[in-house]
Amino acid sequence: MSSTLGRIEDLPLDYREGLRSRNLMPLWPSLRAALPYGKPTRSTTPTLWRYRELRPDLMRAGELTPIEKAERRVLVLCNPGLGLEQLKATPSIYVGLQLILPGETAPNHLHTPSAVRFVIEGEGGYTVVRGEKLPMHRGDLILTPAGLWHQHGHEGQGPVVWLDALDLPVVYGLEASYCTEGPPQSVVDADSPASRRFRQAGVLPYGTLDRARADYPMLRFPWSRVREALLDLASVTAAADAVHLAYVNPETGRECMPTLGFSALMLRPGEELRMRRRSASAVLHVVDGSASAFVDDSRHALEPADTLACPTHAEVVLANASASHPAFLFMVDDAPLQRKLGFFEQFA
Repeated sequence: MSSTLGRIEDLPLDYREGLRSRNLMPLWPSLRAALPYGKPTRSTTPTLWRYRELRPDLMRAGELTPIEKAERRVLVLCNPGLGLEQLKATPSIYVGLQLILPGETAPNHLHTPSAVRFVIEGEGGYTVVRGEKLPMHRGDLILTPAGLWHQHGHEGQGPVVWLDALDLPVVYGLEASYCTEGPPQSVVDADSPASRRFRQAGVLPYGTLDRARADYPMLRFPWSRVREALLDLASVTAAADAVHLAYVNPETGRECMPTLGFSALMLRPGEELRMRRRSASAVLHVVDGSASAFVDDSRHALEPADTLACPTHAEVVLANASASHPAFLFMVDDAPLQRKLGFFEQFA
């Protein structure tokens, strides 16, 4: 093992300039930067976005920019360690807060990045994906996968806000990111019929056994059912174990999206939970309750609708701030992508 690598300055100037003129660079002076020993070099910082502080900016965006001028009216949560102009919460995860006002429609389009919507507030919003109308209630998770047409609308009163999470940094880095606009979709299935077909975990419509498994058989995951499932799981989970549910494809049991993973956590009253250290980066979003989060050497107090970015390989400890009420969190991570690339790790 080489302990001291040669520096670029050790090479003669004429040699260095000759390499550059032929679009070449020596690896060894930069090898430890690209391949550090033991643990990756990280620029991502644990970053907290407080919803009560940024909500006025989001509402003002609604006053300043009509939907026709925005297409999607979004404020992006940007990690300062990665550079605000990069539009990244973590190196692989884009997160934004999207606002739609009564009577507005965000036009129909499709794009190469995969996206989900997690509803924060408001009633009357909806998303249409491949002709299926998906109502948006607080805490609902809605998938808009890569290559599927989708549009948003608002039939209610007051603002509707949701959290967007996309694998945009990955797709953009591959120089493969683009979208296509199309005419408005006609609603074929109203009120999210798939969420009724797959209502109960462990039970599938019988006909699914005789056909190929669908990539996205279920596009909407209602929070009311996820919350109920978390409470049921808590009743049979040992105090030392996490109450943690994954959102999955109900026909395959695998992650519901190819690159990003989605899950829900419940912190029991007074509970402190040390998460297993993982190679994946993550974004945590508070659905209900309040908590403290310790990420490496930083502490963050989390309130409802707050969002926190956690770097890869971070030590994460979550503590419920209440001794009498549970806290619920939604998590986005890039573990599915890391698994497919063959380097996902989980440590004791």
